[in-house]
Amino acid sequence: MRPTRPTRPTGPILLLAAAVSLGAGVALAASGDPERARILDGYAAQAKAQTPGFAGFSAERGRALYLGPHAGGKVADTPGCASCHTRDPAGTGRHYKTGRDILPMAVSANPKRFTDPAEVEKRFERDCVNVLGRACTAQEKGDFITFLSNR
Repeated sequence: MRPTRPTRPTGPILLLAAAVSLGAGVALAASGDPERARILDGYAAQAKAQTPGFAGFSAERGRALYLGPHAGGKVADTPGCASCHTRDPAGTGRHYKTGRDILPMAVSANPKRFTDPAEVEKRFERDCVNVLGRACTAQEKGDFITFLSNR
């Protein structure tokens, strides 16, 4: 008797496996917080709708977004998020204009970061325009949170 060879999943099974795998990756990047995972899941759904080839978030792209430099922002003194938040996202930042302390961006140093959907969206709406000169895409938002969730 000849051993049978396992078959490769195709069609709907393959799509389901890819979706489960993507969701697991998003949840893992959320560092265990269910609210952060929900926020990332929402950005993943938006990114899929905006970009047909969307294959998940990237901590490396998020790092590049965080560090900059970027041109086109409203404030010349802030060409990257690191301008105020420091190159080490686990460190306390300082507002470029007022000099007030800013809590760390890294989830390891500030576990509440990226857990309030309204606050997350409010910050992206303001800060993307200030740093990039435009709104961030859903993929950029997810990349950014993924980077900082792993720091």
